Amino acid sequence: MAAFDTLLEGYRRFRAGPYNDQRARFDALAHIGQSPKIMIIACADSRVDPTRIFDSAPGEMFVMRNVANLVPPYEADGATHGSSAAIEFAVTQLEVEHIVVLGHARCGGITASLTGKFDAAAEGQGAFIGRWMAKIEPARDRIRAAQAISPDIDAQQALELAAIRLSLDNLMSFPFVAERVTAGTLALQGAHFDIADGILRILDPATDRYEPVPVDWR
Repeated sequence: MAAFDTLLEGYRRFRAGPYNDQRARFDALAHIGQSPKIMIIACADSRVDPTRIFDSAPGEMFVMRNVANLVPPYEADGATHGSSAAIEFAVTQLEVEHIVVLGHARCGGITASLTGKFDAAAEGQGAFIGRWMAKIEPARDRIRAAQAISPDIDAQQALELAAIRLSLDNLMSFPFVAERVTAGTLALQGAHFDIADGILRILDPATDRYEPVPVDWR
């Protein structure tokens, strides 16, 4: 109960401060609805909150969070796909103009993939995690092989960055995403946030390298 009590205290601070400070904005969002231009696909990790990282106001971003910020490939198999439904809603209903896949350093899902902790969990505890992280097994196996040859490779970071690239590739497997990207009405972007130093790196499509975002400290 102590943890939930902490939530309630936070709610009271929110109502007394930020909610009152932005009352007009919340009223508009309630009556007019949402029209965010950006979708963020982020990790569910409690340390990485996209609204804090980008200092965004309510209604500015449509956020989807899951383990390791993964985008599954398009599958029209009649099954339930929560992440795919969120992507479809953002693109076809909200008509967002950008989708940003936001990975981060020290990701627990990536660590689980590298260690193989849930690889054999076909049933029972860990089975959902194992099946979810299996989506990046090919990239994981390539990085493991490279590390066996060059032990100095930072496998954790390498797989974090590779998972972002894979998610961007998988986004293009959705017909309604590919159509809009081709038409120039939707842009895809990869980014990686380091919890320890606060540095945000953006994937440059021209060089396929992650470059830090310049910050003016003045």
